[in-house]
Amino acid sequence: MPLYRKRFDESEPKVDRLRVCLVIPTLDRGGAEKQLCLLAAGLDRTQFDPHVLCLTRGGPREEVLRVANVPYTIVGKSSKLDPRSYLRLAKAMSEFRPDIVHTWLFAANAYGRFAALRQKVPVVLGGERCVDPWKRSYQFWIDRYLAKRTSGIVTNSRGVVDFYRSHGIDQSHFHVIPNGVEEPKTETPVRYTREEVCRLLGVPPERKLVAIIGRLWPQKGHRDLFWAAELLRVARNDLSVIVIGDGPLRKRLELYVDQLRAADTVRFVGERNDIGDLLPHIDVLLNGSLYEGQSNSILEAMSVGVPVVASDIPGNRDLVVQEETGYLFPLGDTHQICKYLNTLLSDSELAKRLGKAGQDRIRSEFAIPKMIKAHEELYRRLVRDCQK
Repeated sequence: MPLYRKRFDESEPKVDRLRVCLVIPTLDRGGAEKQLCLLAAGLDRTQFDPHVLCLTRGGPREEVLRVANVPYTIVGKSSKLDPRSYLRLAKAMSEFRPDIVHTWLFAANAYGRFAALRQKVPVVLGGERCVDPWKRSYQFWIDRYLAKRTSGIVTNSRGVVDFYRSHGIDQSHFHVIPNGVEEPKTETPVRYTREEVCRLLGVPPERKLVAIIGRLWPQKGHRDLFWAAELLRVARNDLSVIVIGDGPLRKRLELYVDQLRAADTVRFVGERNDIGDLLPHIDVLLNGSLYEGQSNSILEAMSVGVPVVASDIPGNRDLVVQEETGYLFPLGDTHQICKYLNTLLSDSELAKRLGKAGQDRIRSEFAIPKMIKAHEELYRRLVRDCQK
């Protein structure tokens, strides 16, 4: 399969910039894909020349690269073990001649770092964005092997560092750079009214709106959230839980909701491109992840002042400060989920205060320019170190 390349303005002035190759499996709607595209689009073009390599396929995030005039290459990996795609990836790297290769997620970490080492790229960084209990022993062996032979691993959370340290990778290999989230533009008019949002989502306008945002798969802990919502419905009849996202568990989760007789409470609305327009009208964001790196949905909700009820896991603790910016519940504790949801839905002043505190925290600690600047400083420092 030939390489598919999308290049843009070839008339850009050629200056002495650091060539940065960012490698990721796809450009789907996931959080890691979003952060990579924000980084690629935001790097200072007077100092950096970015190029994105998609190991398997492109996806919806390509649009961010197009708008920012960032070239990308789709390698076309077709199976878990695909030697030909490894050779195509190495060929693409050799043509770009990067000073820095920064890979994201396991497949790209493995293929990309091996290819970069073969090409003798000066700075080679891995990227771990989540706690990954699904990995098998051979995958952790690959992680350990490459960590010792490359320039480090970039992650977004101390929880990820602790997880991989428990699997034999020293914490000195890690560089922690939190995710970035775009600050809402106050001068931009609100696209929807509350009534329009309710109509779009198919719920009565008098309902309180609780949103669950993310891929529908086991990591996200949806069943506990649905059970808690049904328990809460017994106490109050003004609740609608909006499930935004899609994934392999959708049919099973819809069946589970039917079995709970909660179809009037829980509504699946699939993937949406207007989440940013919906969020200001959401009363509470609910996140039940069993493991996480750093949730983009929590970041984005907090950025517009939506209070959060989330599972008490390391990645979520980085974002939600208990009783200051939201609430954290023990995994599986559906009664505690009910209690926190009911508290926020019953006390609008408290919800507003927690939402504002969360918004202030995001603005000060998780701004996109801060995330980009931290990567730029890391890249420059590692290049200087290897030139000594």
